[in-house]
Amino acid sequence: MYYIYILQSQKDQKWYTGMTSDLRKRFKEHQDGQSRSTKGRGPFELIYYEACYNVYDARAREKYLKSGRGKVYLRKRLKRFLFGTGYEN
Repeated sequence: MYYIYILQSQKDQKWYTGMTSDLRKRFKEHQDGQSRSTKGRGPFELIYYEACYNVYDARAREKYLKSGRGKVYLRKRLKRFLFGTGYEN
């Protein structure tokens, strides 16, 4: 399985979208500052993830979630979680 995930920085509240085949290991790498793309922005909260059977579907889904429409989808999907964080609009 391949996982597409959304992390929220507890420092600046910004989101990071990524993909991995080992979600627990990848989350730990983000928390430990071992990821170049999120270094210095932790600690993180895992706020969303999806699983895909193959890497091609996962890459396409990650690309979509990083797009404008994908971000709108996520805001709607996570509406209750986001209430009061400034992301709900």
